Amino acid sequence: MNIQSNPDAIQKLTLMGDVTLYEPAGDSPQVEKHKRLPYQSQNLAECISNVSTGHGQKPILKTMVTTACEKNCFYCPFRAGRGKTKRVTFKPDELAKAFDDLQRAKMVDGIFLSSGIINGGVTTQDKIIDTIEIIRKKYQYRGYVHLKIMPGAEPDQIMRAMQLADRVSINLEGPTPERLNALAPKKDFDGELLNRLAWAGQMKRDAQRNLASLVTQFVVGAVGDTDLELLSLSERLYRQVGLQRAYYSAFSPVIQTPFENLESTPALREHRLYQSSFLLRDYNWDVEELPFSDSGSLRLDVDPKRAWADQHLRHTPIDLMLAERNILLRVPGIGPKGADAILRARKKGRLSDLADLRMLGIRAPEQIAPYILLNGRKPPQQLELF
Repeated sequence: MNIQSNPDAIQKLTLMGDVTLYEPAGDSPQVEKHKRLPYQSQNLAECISNVSTGHGQKPILKTMVTTACEKNCFYCPFRAGRGKTKRVTFKPDELAKAFDDLQRAKMVDGIFLSSGIINGGVTTQDKIIDTIEIIRKKYQYRGYVHLKIMPGAEPDQIMRAMQLADRVSINLEGPTPERLNALAPKKDFDGELLNRLAWAGQMKRDAQRNLASLVTQFVVGAVGDTDLELLSLSERLYRQVGLQRAYYSAFSPVIQTPFENLESTPALREHRLYQSSFLLRDYNWDVEELPFSDSGSLRLDVDPKRAWADQHLRHTPIDLMLAERNILLRVPGIGPKGADAILRARKKGRLSDLADLRMLGIRAPEQIAPYILLNGRKPPQQLELF
């Protein structure tokens, strides 16, 4: 397939490489430690990210309807008034045709579509939906679609986006109204964003058909937000809204923005937030169980599951022959597959040493020795540690 059939649109796409840096869409987190320069991509490959979807890893086109924006978010390269950003705008049919060209050329197999906001969130949301309507109907594309929901989008727009997409993002950016106001003073946390997530969650619960999954994103570390704040809201959204995933984007300053002189957030903090978030979502932890400092921060020197185990299990280790599945999952190094393997093995005989665990597929069982009992006793390697 010759993508030069739409050369002007393809050239415009190459000017949107920033989107791949600032909009997590299932791709691996990538945070630069240095100050980001004013940037305009000249390489189409920079607009394509490998994204984990429900059908495996796929090359996804990440782009925007427009890079023009009337909002003045203090950290964003596309903010209003940032003169060095070249503004690029697509018509829905133009962008749909460009995607179809790339998809038929087998360069991409999916699209993440966002936009700057012009003439309000409702008008912008219409353009996003119109673009995907064309991709779905005119070009008969049945693959992966991830759509951004604009602040202030109307209920029928949210419903239509969830019908068209596999995943939708309603990005809160901050964990509280105060934090969002410090990041993006023209956005309304409760009125424009949080209630949209609640609507979307209710729509998904009430739907007679499958609707898109829900995700959100937080900008971490620019305005004093704490890990406790971020994870408390994440837990609430997992439990009450049915959020599939929270993304944590470590702040990195962009020059020619109000935050250009702030320090970057350590990438390790982002990593610890993800580890903790998965404990809340997949292991059914409560946020109060996570090992926060008095200031509401997670430890950076050790992962949160091991930090909890060091505090609770070193002196009261778990007997692997007696513990229920949810208790087995508290042990660092034992995940869902390992816990299930232990439960199956217990029906056939006793687990008496670390070699038995290695035979079950548990990696580095010596590292979990301080937290467990085998056959009612501490494993030999563990005895040496005390």
